[in-house]
Amino acid sequence: MLRLFVGLALPDGVMARLAIMCAGLPGARWVEPQNMHITLRFIGEVDEGAAKEVAARLGRVVAESFSLELTGLGTFGAGAKARALWAGVAPSEALAHLQAKVESAVVRAGLPPEGRKFTPHVTLPRLTRPPPARLQALVEGNSLFRAGPFGVARFSLFESRPGNGGPVYIPLVDYELID
Repeated sequence: MLRLFVGLALPDGVMARLAIMCAGLPGARWVEPQNMHITLRFIGEVDEGAAKEVAARLGRVVAESFSLELTGLGTFGAGAKARALWAGVAPSEALAHLQAKVESAVVRAGLPPEGRKFTPHVTLPRLTRPPPARLQALVEGNSLFRAGPFGVARFSLFESRPGNGGPVYIPLVDYELID
């Protein structure tokens, strides 16, 4: 079985900017900078046949390259019940268009549709009972955070493999966007 997702890799400079914020919060399991990404579609565990079908369907996605900007921080969940801290993605019609095409390709490959609304973000840490005041101070202290704009010229099918310090994300196939 393979654990897969479709996502956008981030440029080195953007990962470096995000990595600067990755410290000083109890209960945080920080994402390694090389694993930071924007998820377009989480697929989960599939067998090799399904993975090949997904890869083939994604190869038929046609979309234009575009620019993105990261903006501000937020959380999934609130206070001590927050599950993740993330950097937001500025609204982008091109990103929404690409994500819809990726979702359609995954469903055409025979997988069920995603039940959650697409909320583009970059997860910084996953959280376990963070101190609410420290978390709020981190979010508020970085409310003006911006990174980019940066160009998006491809998306990727990634495999998530277990590693010693957390999962390791390996790009299996890159799909180029149209210039």
